[in-house]
Amino acid sequence: MVISNNYYRVVTMEDMGILEFTDVFNGLKDSALSCKSINSINSFFAVENLYRSATKEIITKLENLKSEFMHLNNRNPIYQINTRIKTPKSIMAKLNKLGFELSVESARANLTDIAGVRVICFYIDDIYQITDLITSQENMKVIRISDYIKNPKPNGYRSFHMIVTVPVYMSGRKEFVNAEIQIRTVAMNFWASLEYELSYKLDHVKNEDVTRELKDCADVISGQDIRMQNLHNIEIHAKRTINHDPGI
Repeated sequence: MVISNNYYRVVTMEDMGILEFTDVFNGLKDSALSCKSINSINSFFAVENLYRSATKEIITKLENLKSEFMHLNNRNPIYQINTRIKTPKSIMAKLNKLGFELSVESARANLTDIAGVRVICFYIDDIYQITDLITSQENMKVIRISDYIKNPKPNGYRSFHMIVTVPVYMSGRKEFVNAEIQIRTVAMNFWASLEYELSYKLDHVKNEDVTRELKDCADVISGQDIRMQNLHNIEIHAKRTINHDPGI
C-alpha cells in the first residue's frame, strides 16, 4: 500500500520490499484502503488477538500450578511471568529472513514463537519442576524441548525452552495455537537481558574477545546460580529435619 495525499495505489509486499511495506503498515491510520488490503490487515490483527489469547491460556495454567505448588510446598517457585506477541512487522521480517511466503497462513504454519511466555524462577530445580507440571497438563501438548541449561549455547546462554500447543476457544470454534515458553532463573535472566541489550551496541565491534568475555560472565553467573541452589537445598534439608525431630 502506498499512500500520497488524497490518492493511493495498491502494490504487493514483494513489489515494495519487506521494510518499506512494514513501515507503511505500522503507520496506517484513517486512509482509504482496498478490500484486499483491509482483509490482510484484519487478518494480522486477528492473529495477534488469537496469539494473545493463547498467552492468557498459558498464564492461567501457570497461575493454577503456582497456587497448587504454594499449597503443597508452602512456597512460590515463580518469581515473575512475562509475555510478548510478535508485531506484524517482526513476523514478516522473520518470514522474509527464513525465505517463507509473506502471509498470515505462512506465519501460522512456519513460526512457533509468535506468542511467547517467559517464566522466571528462583532456583534451577524450580525450572524442572515447572516443566514437569506443564508436561503433565492434558490440554497442553509439548511439541519440542530445548534444554539450554544442561547444554548452554556457545555464547553462554542458559534457559529452558518449550514449544507447546494450547487450545484457544473463540466464538463458535476452537483453535490450536503454538507458543514458546522460556523458563529461567533470575540469574539467567540477568545475563540474557544484558547480553540482549549489549548485542546492539557491540554488534559493530563484536569479536572473539567480546564473545569470550560474554561467555565468561555467563559461566560466573551460572556458578552463582548453582551455589544459591545448594544453599536452598540446605534450607530444605534443615526444615525436613526439624519437622521430623521427635523432640519438637
